[in-house]
Amino acid sequence: MRVLPGSCHHPQNSTTVRFIETPNPLSTVTHASSTSSEPAADLGAAPVRPLMKGRQTRATILDAALSLASHMGLEGLSIGALAEVTQMSKSGVFAHFGSREELQISVVREYHAQFSAEVFEPAMKTPRGLPRLRALFDRWFKRVSYEIDAGCIYISGAVEFDDRPGPVRDALVTMVQTWQNALERAIRIAMDEGHLRADTDPKQMLFEVHGLILALHHDARFLRHAGADARARAAFENVLSHYIAPVAAPARRARATTTRSA
Repeated sequence: MRVLPGSCHHPQNSTTVRFIETPNPLSTVTHASSTSSEPAADLGAAPVRPLMKGRQTRATILDAALSLASHMGLEGLSIGALAEVTQMSKSGVFAHFGSREELQISVVREYHAQFSAEVFEPAMKTPRGLPRLRALFDRWFKRVSYEIDAGCIYISGAVEFDDRPGPVRDALVTMVQTWQNALERAIRIAMDEGHLRADTDPKQMLFEVHGLILALHHDARFLRHAGADARARAAFENVLSHYIAPVAAPARRARATTTRSA
């Protein structure tokens, strides 16, 4: 993610988040060794509870912030509003995030993490190729359908920050681009498996699929058109019908294996 010079004082804002197929290895906690003769259980025991309580408090604030941002947008977030919702002091909320901008970026990251857990990670358990591509769309579709009432931070954030350079926009762009890259990769894998035509343009197909999700959100949430979800599903099937390979077409890998064996 590109961060404009001098635009952010928090190094963590520049972290690039990627969808991956394996569990995050950073979840492992490394403990420092000690040469003290005292029992290990007594070392550093006192700070554990305050640390856990601090994390729980931050998670509570972030959960409230995500709920507010879903309904009011990222610009609707403020330290004062969160203090009122969480019944904390403004200084208490400020101590966990430091600034309104850092709060907004943290909300974007949390939304991205939840999106990945609900959409991307379960879909990666399905077989490669067209089944996985369908699973990605289906889970994405279900989440957007839920967000008709709750609001989508990816979409509302794009409206709020499309022409406003800075760390918050950079964070949003990184998360959305990460998701688009994952979809494009799924399309390319479906091509490799012979499920989509060899002449498929992955970026064009991605554009069409992403566009129909935006149309669903617009028609269902803004226009309140009944049946928008059914039209979105029908549109996805129309896109697939254009790019899907003939049933008799073998996968590229199978053809390559046959050629080598011959």
